[in-house]
Amino acid sequence: MNLIKSTGTFGFYTIISRLLGYLRDILIAIFLGTSSLADAFFVAFRIPNTFRRLFAEGTFNAAFVPSYTKELIKGKSQSIKFAGKIFNLLFLGLLFLVLLVEIFMPFFVSLIAPGFVGDKDKIQLATSLTRITFPFLMFVSLSSFFSAILNSHNKFAVASAAPIILNLLLIGILFFGKLLDDQLVYYLSFGVSLGGFLQLIFLYKFTSKFYAITFSFKIKISKNVKFFFKKLLPSIFSSGVTQINILVGTIIASFQASAVSYLYYADRIYQINLAIAGIAISVVVLPKLSKYVYLNQKKKILNIQNKSLELSMFLSLPATVGLIIGSDQIISALFGYGYFDKESVSNSARALYYFGLGLPAFALIKVFSSFFFAYQDTKTPFYISLISVILNIFISIYYFSNVGFIIIPIATTISSWFNSLLLFIFLKNRQLFKFNQIFFVKFFKIILASLMMGIFFKYLTLIFENQLAFEYNFKLIYLILSVLLAIIFYLIISFFMKAFNSNDLKLRY
Repeated sequence: MNLIKSTGTFGFYTIISRLLGYLRDILIAIFLGTSSLADAFFVAFRIPNTFRRLFAEGTFNAAFVPSYTKELIKGKSQSIKFAGKIFNLLFLGLLFLVLLVEIFMPFFVSLIAPGFVGDKDKIQLATSLTRITFPFLMFVSLSSFFSAILNSHNKFAVASAAPIILNLLLIGILFFGKLLDDQLVYYLSFGVSLGGFLQLIFLYKFTSKFYAITFSFKIKISKNVKFFFKKLLPSIFSSGVTQINILVGTIIASFQASAVSYLYYADRIYQINLAIAGIAISVVVLPKLSKYVYLNQKKKILNIQNKSLELSMFLSLPATVGLIIGSDQIISALFGYGYFDKESVSNSARALYYFGLGLPAFALIKVFSSFFFAYQDTKTPFYISLISVILNIFISIYYFSNVGFIIIPIATTISSWFNSLLLFIFLKNRQLFKFNQIFFVKFFKIILASLMMGIFFKYLTLIFENQLAFEYNFKLIYLILSVLLAIIFYLIISFFMKAFNSNDLKLRY
């Protein structure tokens, strides 16, 4: 496996998906803005989408890949038998969960958006939309099962490309936004579930080379299956802690008008970088890392760990600097059209600024957690994540009445840095990770290159100040130009400072 090539493949399709997701959100911002319709749809979309991130973005991998890899080493028949048992239990469990939530949907929505309860129309709309979108949870969770099998065989392209289907479908619906008017949110909700189903079919087509579905309701729970499900719940919580914190934030933000929308738009921006700097790297390294842990090849384990951490910082630190410096211009240029007014830009930009401060921590949580998962330890990240979520809830609730919605990204960032620091301490104390000699030299160079890029990016925003103003219709072109120039500048500086080694492009792990 070539770490950079595999991460690049996963990252490429993920970026395409995120860019299409951004286009989707531009159209939503134009047609819905931060209205009550938007708030209701985002709550309905947030729940299945959060589960999509929890399952699809490495969380299911965390429990499944080490167990499946272990069975794969024993033989193909063993791995197929193991996968079959997991699929059938997963299918039955998800079917029961979806049916149960559909029946008690009004109660469920009142829990996830308690701020809507006082507004009868808003809570009814959110309930109706969530009923439509909730089957997506089942489709995307089963899709994650197929993705995990593909990832275990070092096939990363298909799994990372699958979400493109959903975005293309929703964009197609949004092109008819004016004709659909207030019915648009219903069509979008149906599009979410349909997109999830099509994604499932797409992934199964490629996974069938390694595993074919065989339905069986007489399932004998063997030791390895029991072990997997014992690891699954902690891994969902620990690997998806950032998404859980965001979900908690959405619940609290529902008490303030338009706050759910402000957080949603800000969340969309930093997630583009996190998809590569954290999610892609953690997904790509886990199969090989699990194999080397099982075979006790310590030198290879150390090498992969340091390179994955180095690559994560190389990608996340410059993005953090860029988000801190240009949060206003970024939100304005990306979403400042139609119903998305100056106040919406200002509030979303403030949220993005504080999310940006936490971006390296979000990435580190993904990478550090994968080190634990390779050793089939999901409990330690789980307990650390639990403490982190409690800290996030405490800060958010305690300060919300005085500070408002902006405390949510602040609390998420503080709790995430706390989480990543604890993960690191436990890894070091248990001797599951140590830095090699070159890491700190590279890390210092990455910081220096990121700061130099930040100065250059700030200079570009001042040069294009008028073109990036809210009133300017073509501000997006100048933002894209500024970002591209900043990225090129960063890569050139990194190359000459040797913060990035071109030989790493050829290294296999």
